[in-house]
Amino acid sequence: MQFLDPALDNYCERNSGKEAEYLRELTEETHAKVQMPQMISGHLQGRFLSLLSHLVRPRIIVEIGTFTGYSALCLAEGLAEGGMLHTIDIDPWLPEMVDRYVEKAGMQDRIVMHHAPALEVLPDLPGPFDLVFIDADKQNYGNYLKAVVDRMRPGGLIIADNVLWSGKVLEPEAEQSEQTKALREYARLVNEDPRLAPVLVPLRDGLLVARRVG
Repeated sequence: MQFLDPALDNYCERNSGKEAEYLRELTEETHAKVQMPQMISGHLQGRFLSLLSHLVRPRIIVEIGTFTGYSALCLAEGLAEGGMLHTIDIDPWLPEMVDRYVEKAGMQDRIVMHHAPALEVLPDLPGPFDLVFIDADKQNYGNYLKAVVDRMRPGGLIIADNVLWSGKVLEPEAEQSEQTKALREYARLVNEDPRLAPVLVPLRDGLLVARRVG
């Protein structure tokens, strides 16, 4: 996922606002205790997600893939008064850690965790959705898109993470993994959907941001 020179990446982080203490602690604990800690959104991406959330002022945010909760905490910063973020994950070991940091951030009244497969949870969530963040199993990205796109309000955002897949999306088709193929297919679905206006942002491992236009 390291496309920029590390020194330049650090420069970007230093000039992207201050990281809250609870987010810094969450990053440290994730790297110390959790497998594949590079999956955490991190400071720069977290500030970008917070910015988008503040611009949208969502009442309902849906996050598919919680991990240790960093992105949820950042997205929840921009919620409108009385808004709610629903984050969904099937990992059995991380909810306690996520709960601790939600409490540290004082966001217990703004973040609800769901421990079940996302495609089972999504139909029961209140809508319309104002912002959706997809960061889970790559093979289901297309299914997640189909499950949320009709429930987006006009002007709402669907954000998908890891769409550059460490550059693997440019590999010859015969060498692509199933995950790579799924991410390429997701990008195709978004770009061919007349209801969506997408921009692929080469931030970290790639964020495909799509605005619901109709």
